[in-house]
Amino acid sequence: MSSDVYDRIKKNPKFGELVRKRSGYAWMLSASVLVLFYGFILLVAFNPSVMAQRLGGDTSLITLGPVIILSMFVLFWVLTALYVRRANGEFDNLTRALIDEATAPRGGKK
Repeated sequence: MSSDVYDRIKKNPKFGELVRKRSGYAWMLSASVLVLFYGFILLVAFNPSVMAQRLGGDTSLITLGPVIILSMFVLFWVLTALYVRRANGEFDNLTRALIDEATAPRGGKK
């Protein structure tokens, strides 16, 4: 693409909308991951006995720690899948519309 096309994309209000939506969504997901991860680290640091609690009573071999870690792992995969789904849908549609408008001949005719 030529620099003229890039200039038209940058000046298009849809470009600002795309950047705003994409970065806002990415920051929200990043904040969620950071809160969960650092919350887990703080739990381990300040109250490690919680992680050693046995599930299902004293006879259980499973403690809460591995369950929390596996749950976080699954949640991080789900958050990634949510981002990919939105990126492949809404964000790709906005990108395609931007490129189509920017590469259309002047005067609006294709």
